[in-house]
Amino acid sequence: MQRRPLLALAAFSPLGTMLVTPAFAAPGVGQTAPDFTLSDTTGKPVKLSDFKGKTVVLEWNNPGCPFVRKHYQGNMQALQKEATGQGVVWLAINSTRDDSADYQSPQQLGRWMTEQKASPTATLMDEDGKVGEAYAARVTPHMYIVNPQGLLVYAGGIDSIPSARVDDIQKATNYVRQGLTELRAGKPVSVATSRAYGCGIKYKNGAA
Repeated sequence: MQRRPLLALAAFSPLGTMLVTPAFAAPGVGQTAPDFTLSDTTGKPVKLSDFKGKTVVLEWNNPGCPFVRKHYQGNMQALQKEATGQGVVWLAINSTRDDSADYQSPQQLGRWMTEQKASPTATLMDEDGKVGEAYAARVTPHMYIVNPQGLLVYAGGIDSIPSARVDDIQKATNYVRQGLTELRAGKPVSVATSRAYGCGIKYKNGAA
């Protein structure tokens, strides 16, 4: 199954407001992040609002995507470890529908994350795509930061170079790391939105 890279999936008005297709009614940066409860790969329910008071990173994940594999050459794992070591909650979310060639069962996904030596706080299953749609997540990896007050403060790509080349990681500005550093210093996130890039998410309703 050929995967089509999607490089310009979120657009923003001159005022910085997120513009989305009608199928995706997402919150804008500065608005309350939609609450959700999803099961992790072991079947344990995880609720976003339980982490109120902590910074939360949401990472949309699909192991079959070349862009995900690019960042799982060590970049994503290092960022997860760095963030969680500083008290950030990191939730990796897979919204791939269960009849897609890219679908992995909870057990398979959990095993893959272990093999990659990933260290998110939890890896969550969103097979019906409801949470992904709530955030207008369109690609993997699509990244979000939620501040301790529960507001969305970043939405977009992991970094500034939309490619599947591992060599570009060192040359790119990592917007997630930059945003977390600024939040930790009590500063506003200077780049609150960016172009998300990666493989289109295979949603149950066909939108991607």
